[in-house]
Amino acid sequence: MSKVYFASARAIKWKYDDSMPGKLEKLLKEINISNYFEPKEWVAVKTHFGSEGAHRIVRPVFLRKVVEALKNIGAKPFVTDTVRIMGLDYLEVASYNGINHLSVGAPVIIADGLYGHDNIMVTSGEILGEIAVASVIYDVPAMVVCTHVKGHIQAGYGGAIKNVAMGGVSASHRDCGWKCGRGAMHTIGEGQLFWDKEKCELCYQCMEICPLEVIKFVNDEMKWDSDKCWRCGRCDRVCQSGALSLPFDDERFMRSLAEAAKAVLGTFKEKKVIYINFLTEIQPECDCMPIADVPVIQDQGILISDDIVSIEQASIDMLLKAAPLPQSAPEEKAIVKGDDILFKLSEKQYWLQIEEAEKLGLGSRKYELIEN
Repeated sequence: MSKVYFASARAIKWKYDDSMPGKLEKLLKEINISNYFEPKEWVAVKTHFGSEGAHRIVRPVFLRKVVEALKNIGAKPFVTDTVRIMGLDYLEVASYNGINHLSVGAPVIIADGLYGHDNIMVTSGEILGEIAVASVIYDVPAMVVCTHVKGHIQAGYGGAIKNVAMGGVSASHRDCGWKCGRGAMHTIGEGQLFWDKEKCELCYQCMEICPLEVIKFVNDEMKWDSDKCWRCGRCDRVCQSGALSLPFDDERFMRSLAEAAKAVLGTFKEKKVIYINFLTEIQPECDCMPIADVPVIQDQGILISDDIVSIEQASIDMLLKAAPLPQSAPEEKAIVKGDDILFKLSEKQYWLQIEEAEKLGLGSRKYELIEN
């Protein structure tokens, strides 16, 4: 049974040790990171840089505490993510959201290059076949996965599995394009975008949100560059008239997340990856969207483990016990305490990704919770 260490977000005493940064320091000592990482060893601190407008990411102060803990044992950390928009723009967004060398105390780099084409094909599973793992993630010997737990329009729940699966994989491959990248998880078949002209209100939200600018309108007709598209699904998500649709299969998507996570984690030796889940500012959307809604659940705290399945199950178990916050998305859907808040918001069977990850041997849903 794997151990999952937990520190509550509540601060009862007026002492630094009772603060969230102080508690994170204690958790990192509790898990004894010297058991996982060695002096002079390069360690990737994998997180999500967010978007312009989406600010509810893992705060820089927490990333800095992880970096400092790694430096204290002599390791050489850097903070990283894969491109969600083109690399130079994404680094600017990271800095805009407070993540830079000065704030986190370590270099901040793009794991798959400025164009998102620096990757290595890795055998995945029966759904994906092969997947393009970011070259830096592939090459680095160790990793700390820092995840902002949240809802997600397609995954239902966005935790460590999604962070590793979609964040450790490139959007596309320079030869086989989106079919070898994270786009293969998003879609089924050929992944063709369908536009219903009769429903379209010409609001242009799809065009404005596209990270690659592959959608254009000419004489009120939508034009879409299928070859350049990453199949990220943002256009489908923001279309409020139902004029756009991208083929999608919930169960396939959840299983493919687990497959991709296994491919990424398979590039590391045993016990060279640890996971930190931040159950804070739990909003209903992914951090890649251009907005951040108000939190739907009160901050719960920080979890840390070396078992990705256990930490995900522990996170879910905590969220299931939480009450929805007033004046947030759950209130609009009459969601009450005792309901599965994230499922009610997305109507996605998010637990399938965790069950599949366990089936693939990535860890166990049985865990021992150690509270600090």
